[in-house]
Amino acid sequence: MPIVTIQQFPRELAQKRELARRITEAFVEVYGVSEQSVQVFFNEVDGESWAKAGMMGCDRSGGQG
Repeated sequence: MPIVTIQQFPRELAQKRELARRITEAFVEVYGVSEQSVQVFFNEVDGESWAKAGMMGCDRSGGQG
């Protein structure tokens, strides 16, 4: 049972739907597993929950990167 975990900044639901569909298709094609066996978890992190170069994301210009 493939399980994919994606850590990212918040995205629109339509984008996540499309990405989950494409990831599932890839596992079905490459591994030969059923669609029902593929799980995709989205872990969305906002600017208050990550830091880069010692600076919190919410304190950076643009808040993400």
